[in-house]
Amino acid sequence: MTESIMIKEYTSEHQSQIVDLILNIQQNEYHIPITREDQPDLLNIEGFYQNGAGNFWVALYGDNVVGTVALLDIDNRQAALRKMFVAQEYRGKAFDTASLLLNHAKAWAKEKRINEIYLGTTLQFTAAHRFYEKNGFEEIPLKALPESFPVMQVDKKFYKYSFIV
Repeated sequence: MTESIMIKEYTSEHQSQIVDLILNIQQNEYHIPITREDQPDLLNIEGFYQNGAGNFWVALYGDNVVGTVALLDIDNRQAALRKMFVAQEYRGKAFDTASLLLNHAKAWAKEKRINEIYLGTTLQFTAAHRFYEKNGFEEIPLKALPESFPVMQVDKKFYKYSFIV
């Protein structure tokens, strides 16, 4: 029997692996000039994400963190999807890690009565753009974001997912 991906709520035992995973993808894979110091949320996940209707999850393969996703409660029954990262070898249909993470976050949001999830991403994450669009997110202009949405300096493309039909 092969191991499968497990989605678990963040605990501090995962912090160093999370930081390593995210920085490796940002810096080495996508050559984004961003540091650990530019992302203070990574050093205070509990305080930053795990309050209100927000949370942070890891995808584990055995004891290894192979993916992350977070929801940041931005008030008004809205959340920001943040820190969606999957290690390169765990992307795609074989493991379906990104879908497992996103579906877990969406289920949490629905349970917490979040009406909309917003996200910002960089222009070079083109596979991520297709992934979000395939999963019901619609591209929106910057000016359509809620005032409480924390726009990151590297974010140039924005999406919205609505639970309200």
